[in-house]
Amino acid sequence: MSDRIFGVFGVLLAIGYAMSALAIEESFLSDAVGPKAFPLIIAAILGISSAVIAIKPDPEPHWPDIGRFVEIAAAVVVMVLYAEFLPIIGFVFATAIAATYLAWRLGSTIIGAVATGVGTSVGIYVIFHLVLGLSLARGPLGF
Repeated sequence: MSDRIFGVFGVLLAIGYAMSALAIEESFLSDAVGPKAFPLIIAAILGISSAVIAIKPDPEPHWPDIGRFVEIAAAVVVMVLYAEFLPIIGFVFATAIAATYLAWRLGSTIIGAVATGVGTSVGIYVIFHLVLGLSLARGPLGF
């Protein structure tokens, strides 16, 4: 029964996400695909996946214990804080902090997690900002 509830919730979430995507206003300078395409693709994948879960549930679903749910909630909080602090402290610092925490919680040592976080942050900055020329959130130090 819990799989069906989860699947129906996912379908409703996909519908809401698609409605939000359709409300995006297109600029006269947009490309041929437009800004709605990617969110609509994500909504379609979420809707189809959730519908399959609701229609054909697992006979004996195994839900994780409360400790795992706390870990998932902490990861969600980190991602929300990442989105909030991104314009304030910039892409490089916010990404390094979030990636460090997530790598640590996935089992890395502290030193390994810091190396992963900093490497991920700098690597993405180099590829997207310096190589591709995309604009990323600037922090107090200008990068």
